Amino acid sequence: MQLISINIGQNQTLLNGARLEATGIFKTSSNQPVQVTALGLQGDFIADAKNHGGLDQAVYVYGGMDYAWWAAELGRELAPGTFGDNLTISELESAGFSIGDRLHFDGVTLEVTAPRIPCSTLAARMADPKFVKKFRQAERPGLYCRVIQPGMLQVGEAARVQKWAGESLTVLEMFRNYYEKDKSEEMVRRQLRAPICIRSRNDLEIELQTLLHKNSGE
Repeated sequence: MQLISINIGQNQTLLNGARLEATGIFKTSSNQPVQVTALGLQGDFIADAKNHGGLDQAVYVYGGMDYAWWAAELGRELAPGTFGDNLTISELESAGFSIGDRLHFDGVTLEVTAPRIPCSTLAARMADPKFVKKFRQAERPGLYCRVIQPGMLQVGEAARVQKWAGESLTVLEMFRNYYEKDKSEEMVRRQLRAPICIRSRNDLEIELQTLLHKNSGE
């Protein structure tokens, strides 16, 4: 696998439904080396810091195989960064990864923490109000990552995968479980045992307490 594009978010305005919002989903490819810090790519704009970015979702990765699937599905080519991905990697298919898997580059290491959950901003970016549903059904969520080793990245670097050695929780399982209305205690606990992002961990801890309270009353 090879890093084929580095994409940095620009501060732009997007019409989302009836409101204008600031967004960093529009990415510009960089041909220059880019510094990757614990909080992501230098210069990458994060508008909604409540739901995006931070130490556990610092970098968003999308795969060349995912892009090829979407190109066939939509009948048009999509430029790297279209989905808001910071890094586009050839031959990568996001659904095949597990939480905790690592991507090693020459001087940077990333660790997978969560799938991307589609939102209305993505639908507005794609100019398709039904795109949230389409993205969910496609099950090609991409990979949110934390930065284990910060450093410089440049297009053309090889990407090596190191599989998570602990109990496996696939990105696709986590993605599907997000939409599950009646979550099982077993699945919630499985996710909490994995090195998931802090936002998901906080939500799942609340979910677990709700399940325990419900079960104790039965």
